[in-house]
Amino acid sequence: MSKKLYERIRTQLKEMKNDGTYKEYRYLESPMSAHTRIEDKGDVLVLCSNNYLGLSDKEELIQSGIQALQKYGAGGASVRFICGTYDIHRDLENKVAGFLGTEAALTYSSCWSANTAVIPALLQPGDTVISDALNHASIVDGCRLIAKGVNKAIYRHSDMSDLEEKLKEAMDSPVRLVLTDGVFSMEGDIARLPEIVELVRRYDAVLLVDDSHATGVIGETGRGTAEYYHMQGQVDIITGTFGKALGGAGGGFVAGRKPLIDLCVQASRPHLFSNSLPPVLTAIARTALEYLEDHPEIVRSLRDKTNYFRKQLKDRGLDILEGDSAIIPIMIYDAPKAVRLANQLFEHGIYVTGFCYPVVPEGQSRIRLQVSDALSYEDIDRAADGIQQLVK
Repeated sequence: MSKKLYERIRTQLKEMKNDGTYKEYRYLESPMSAHTRIEDKGDVLVLCSNNYLGLSDKEELIQSGIQALQKYGAGGASVRFICGTYDIHRDLENKVAGFLGTEAALTYSSCWSANTAVIPALLQPGDTVISDALNHASIVDGCRLIAKGVNKAIYRHSDMSDLEEKLKEAMDSPVRLVLTDGVFSMEGDIARLPEIVELVRRYDAVLLVDDSHATGVIGETGRGTAEYYHMQGQVDIITGTFGKALGGAGGGFVAGRKPLIDLCVQASRPHLFSNSLPPVLTAIARTALEYLEDHPEIVRSLRDKTNYFRKQLKDRGLDILEGDSAIIPIMIYDAPKAVRLANQLFEHGIYVTGFCYPVVPEGQSRIRLQVSDALSYEDIDRAADGIQQLVK
């Protein structure tokens, strides 16, 4: 191997360590829940998981996975179009479409795969893709994979005037595709869907919403951003994940009109060249959706706990970003301080993560809290007190 390559790698790693951005694993020894056990640490209170509804250790999901393993084995060892499609894939895809109110849906190994599948599959030379500046990295990478000759534009985060300007500049394109997160993962804010939809319709564009941090979390029954705004049926394409609120096991999806899904089946590369979603994950995701439909009160419970947590943090004088999702960023601004505070909180048994540039804009370092319905109100009080003592 090239000596120069390894010299460069060592330099990069050293710079990461010096900057305080080098990431270390912490190894879990128990199921993900409000409290989990960390190797060489013991019990910690978890405030950095995507387990929004607290379903990761739900017995119904565990038993569903066990039964699927017994019935189907570990997996099909194949892509879908050869011999990797199970009846349970069809069941889950029908369940997703019914849950979201779309004509059809298609599963992928993750929402990362879903985004990097559908975006390149839709666009041809001469088309234009227009993306929010703070969209998730999977959308960014999906845009990087599009065909040569497709025009790319980025609008300032949630800036509707800038989005309209970009749409006007793209009027000569046959297809204009607008991309946005539903809930933005670092900010915790929600896309301005009514205004986006109005602009998309006015300029005859197509709208894709990545609802990974919204599905199961916002909307009266957890159906995401469109339900939150009472606009179901007005989003052209919805992508999402089963790896967050819906059990946390893994898998993703694209949902929309049937011709769109048919095109993804025929032309999206992650679908054509990656193994199908393992039956065990498929079964867990289906059971999670069924559980959510049967227990919509868990969405209200999560919302109540999130509002309570926000109030406790604000009452203690902490600088948090406003929002209506289960993501609560506490602004620290200084990168080394954010990393140091996250480590100190962990030593006190409160598991959070500090985020710095390039994950967030320079000078906007923060500690991101993620609320789970698995948390008790006593957990929230303890966390708010501990965070106040260290941050203030």
